[in-house]
Amino acid sequence: MKLLPPGLLWRTFLLVASLMLVAVLAWTLIFARAEREPRARQLADMVVSVVNLTRAALLTAQADKRLALLIELSDREGIRIYPAEEGDDAAPLPAESAFLQLVAAEVRRKLGADTRMSLELEGQPGFWVSFRMEGDDEYWVMLPRERVDRSFPLRWLGWAAAILVLALGGAYLVMFRVARPLRALAGVARDIGLGRRPAALEEAGPGEIREVAHAFNQMSRDLARLDEDRALILAGISHDMRTPLTRLRLAAEMSADAATREGMTADIEEMDKIIGQFLDFARDAEGEAPEPTDLNAVVRHIADPLLMRGAPLALCLGNVPQRRLRPLALLRLTANLVNNALRHGSTESAVEVETRQEDRALILEVRDRGPGIPPEEAERLKRPFTRLDSARSGASGAGLGLAIVERIARSHDGRLDLLPREGGGLIARVTLLPQD
Repeated sequence: MKLLPPGLLWRTFLLVASLMLVAVLAWTLIFARAEREPRARQLADMVVSVVNLTRAALLTAQADKRLALLIELSDREGIRIYPAEEGDDAAPLPAESAFLQLVAAEVRRKLGADTRMSLELEGQPGFWVSFRMEGDDEYWVMLPRERVDRSFPLRWLGWAAAILVLALGGAYLVMFRVARPLRALAGVARDIGLGRRPAALEEAGPGEIREVAHAFNQMSRDLARLDEDRALILAGISHDMRTPLTRLRLAAEMSADAATREGMTADIEEMDKIIGQFLDFARDAEGEAPEPTDLNAVVRHIADPLLMRGAPLALCLGNVPQRRLRPLALLRLTANLVNNALRHGSTESAVEVETRQEDRALILEVRDRGPGIPPEEAERLKRPFTRLDSARSGASGAGLGLAIVERIARSHDGRLDLLPREGGGLIARVTLLPQD
C-alpha cells in the first residue's frame, strides 16, 4: 500500500503498534464486560442496605426525633427521603444502560417487584429508589449520583499510556536492532553490484543475523577472489599473446608480397585491439582513486587526435563543473564510445559528442547515424562478449566495448543507456551521478 512507509523498520513497527493497541482495547472491553455484573450486584447490595437501614431507622425512631434523623442523614450521608405521590414525575432508568438494568433487577429481587427507580425525580437528579413502610406509605430515598456513577480515575489512563509508550519503545528498539543489519546488508550488496569491494559486515547480534552476515562476507570474499583470478587470467593471456604477435608483425613487414603484408598487418592490428579490450576489461576501476576531473578535458583528450586525422566528429561541450571522478577510467569509457560510433556510424554524418549537466548529474552523449540497436537488445549488449549479428557490431572486436563502458559508469554510481535516435542511429548516454 502506498500509505505505508517503505522501510521494514517503520512498517513492522506500525504493525506491532497496531496489534498492541488492538490487544489493549480488546482486554479493556473484556475487563469491562467481565466486571460489569459483579459491580452491579455490589451497587445493588449497597442500595438495598441503605434502603433497609433507612426504613429501620425511621421505624424505630421516636416521632419527635424523625425530623432530626432526616436532617442528619442528609448532612452526613447525602441521603434524602421524600414521601411518594401518585403523580410523581419519575423517569425510568435508561433501557440502553445494561449496567443500570442489572442493578434494577437485583434491587427489585431483594426489595420487591414494585420498587421504582429513577435517575431524576421532579427535575432533581440523583439515584431515586422507592420503598414502603407500615401502612403502605411509600417514600423515595435519594442517593447522590456519584455513588452510582462509575468514575474513571485519570491516573489509570496515565499509567496505561505510560505502559503503552514503554511497550512501543521496546518494540521500536527490537525492530531497530533487526532492521539495522539488514540496512547494512543492503548497502554492501549495492556496492558489490556497482563493482566495488566494500568492507566486511559486522558479524554480531542474534544468531540468524550473524549467520547471514557471515555467509554474505564469505560470498563477498569469493566474488573478490574470482574477480582477481579473472583479471589475472585475462592479463596473462593478453601478455602472452602479444609476444608472438610482435614476431608476426616483424615477419609481415619483411614479406615481399605487399598485399599479403597489408592483410597480415591489418589482422595483427585487429588482434592487438582485441587484446587491448581484454586488458581494459580486466582493469579494476575501483583501484583508481577519484580526483577532481574536468569531463570536457577528458573528451577533448580523446577527440583532438581524431580530429587532427580528419575523423568526422562534432563536439558540443557544455558548461560542466569539475567532479571527483576517475580520469583514466573515463578516458577508456569515452574512447570506447567514440570509436564505436565512428566504426558503426554513417560516413555521411558526423558523430556528435555532447556534455551537459542535468540537476546534479553529468551527462555524456555520443550520437551517430548508424544502423542503431533494437531497444529489446540494449540491455543484452551491455554484457561481456555479446554482439549483434547485424551490421551494427560487425565481425570485429571481442564484444567488450559496451561492457567496459557499463562497468566504468556503474563504478561512478552512474549508468549507460542505449537509446534509439530520431531519424535513425544510436544515442549512447552515460549519466554520472555525484558520489557524496
